[in-house]
Amino acid sequence: MVIVDLGDISLRVQEDGSETGPPVVFANSLGTTHALWDQIIPLLPNGLRLIRYDMRGHGGSDVPTGPYSMGALIRDAERLLDHLQVRDCVFIGLSIGGMVAQGLATKRLDLVRGLVLSNTAAKMGTAQMWQDRIDAIQKDGLAGIADSVMERWFSKRFRMSPEVARWRQMLVDTPVDGYAGCCAAIAGTDFYTTTAGLTLPTLAIAGSEDGASPPDLVRETQELIKGSRFQLIRGAGHLPCVEQPEVYADALTEFLHSIGHVPA
Repeated sequence: MVIVDLGDISLRVQEDGSETGPPVVFANSLGTTHALWDQIIPLLPNGLRLIRYDMRGHGGSDVPTGPYSMGALIRDAERLLDHLQVRDCVFIGLSIGGMVAQGLATKRLDLVRGLVLSNTAAKMGTAQMWQDRIDAIQKDGLAGIADSVMERWFSKRFRMSPEVARWRQMLVDTPVDGYAGCCAAIAGTDFYTTTAGLTLPTLAIAGSEDGASPPDLVRETQELIKGSRFQLIRGAGHLPCVEQPEVYADALTEFLHSIGHVPA
């Protein structure tokens, strides 16, 4: 794990797998870190270059004063991939990470040859909804919304397990400025027009119990992209890579094979 200095911001980066393999890049969701993908990494094909990073305001990355713009989050990803000399990656983004994925593919097709848009959409919620969330955490901290977030993130079955405590703590440990900054970025984003212009191979993944980005919302975005495919993971919420890692990894592996993005 390293800290990459991009000039005006430093991001924590974790690389696994082969340094010379086909690159796969993972972008985390709001209120999580690169550890979101811990269970997925060992289940993917050997020989891939697997790159994870903490989005600005999260984990071990810098926490600039907000609000943030989606353009800044996309620029972070763009500069990181340029720094790491990555080209033609498959970019996997969950929730806000999926919005970054859409924007990056629109801006820099030389960097991205395939997308996985997980539990995300071209537009998520309303500006007022996000402002209410910002106001709440600035008043009471992230602990004040943690229980309601867990209800949106996870199925009832998972919420009854001891595993949920780790994810609740990860949320609570997120810097308030970072979380609020990213809320502002989501609030100001509407990618319907630009995402509809994408033509690269795309897999959209939804969880049947997702209270943050319901399956119909994910499918609506998937249908904007010509030739894309949709997969529903039943019994999982907003973080299916946590609740059903084997099913999730199988979906990723099948997609990577289908577009020839695996080592020869």
